[in-house]
Amino acid sequence: MSILWVVLGFVLLVIGGEFLVRSSVALSFKFNISKMVIGMTVVSFATSAPELLVSLQAALSGSPAIAINNVVGSNIANIGLVLGITALVGPIMVDKSFYKLNWPVMMVFSIALYYFLINDDVLTALEGGVLLLGLIGFLFVLIRSTRKDAIPEEVDESLAVVSNFKIILWLLIGAASLYFGSEWLVDGSKEVARAIGVSEAVIGVSLIAIGTSVPELAASVIAAAKQEKAISLGNLIGSNIFNIGSVLGMTALVKPIPVTEPQILTNDIFWMLGFAAVLIPMIFLPKQMQISRFKGFFLVLGYGIFMAIVFSK
Repeated sequence: MSILWVVLGFVLLVIGGEFLVRSSVALSFKFNISKMVIGMTVVSFATSAPELLVSLQAALSGSPAIAINNVVGSNIANIGLVLGITALVGPIMVDKSFYKLNWPVMMVFSIALYYFLINDDVLTALEGGVLLLGLIGFLFVLIRSTRKDAIPEEVDESLAVVSNFKIILWLLIGAASLYFGSEWLVDGSKEVARAIGVSEAVIGVSLIAIGTSVPELAASVIAAAKQEKAISLGNLIGSNIFNIGSVLGMTALVKPIPVTEPQILTNDIFWMLGFAAVLIPMIFLPKQMQISRFKGFFLVLGYGIFMAIVFSK
């Protein structure tokens, strides 16, 4: 029965995330917000909603290990699994903004998270506020540095003419789906952890993390198969920044998140830092500014090793 709750939770999170993105974009058009700002802020926040609800639900229900490892595991999965499989489908070109802005910011957020947690084994409300403010600062710089005529591919212009009734309906469906989806997923995952004899941290960094990364994986693979140029390494890196800045930042503001499982700081977070760090030599060697199929295979292999180590412990 616990597996059923997990599956239903995943399904509702995907549905809720989709409806929340649609309603948020449509609402933004009503307020005459530019497409560029919608793509960089509204869509990014909306697509982080499933992770946010899962982490918040986990923290409030007394499972802080799931709250932290949901984000740590999602960040690992975004690079090792999503980026790796997408590159296996077709090579990914990398633009200069990756190493000039996105990658350094991701490393700063990742290292800051490690420092905050290792310092006193808890992510406090103050530290959560710092992460959230850092994210807002990053978005400000990102918008300032982007060409005014740039229109992110993920913004559907047809949503500009949606009726107010539809927007409200989509918001209600999205909110309800995310609420029940996060609750069922967290509760079901706890039962699965107890049934197979692993810690909640292991479930958070594996099952839940992969589940919340499935939408990104599906979208990236479909775009790669169609050979669309919209596949952007920056989108995945941006997702990792949002996961730390908004998901853990907001969750810690609501309730401080203690570290209850030692492997989070002795193993998992170092894998997150390692996957982030390896991207720089990867895009420069041997063929510059490209993530080839071979590099994609290397990332997927690394992710497989990580999962093997997590469950073997």
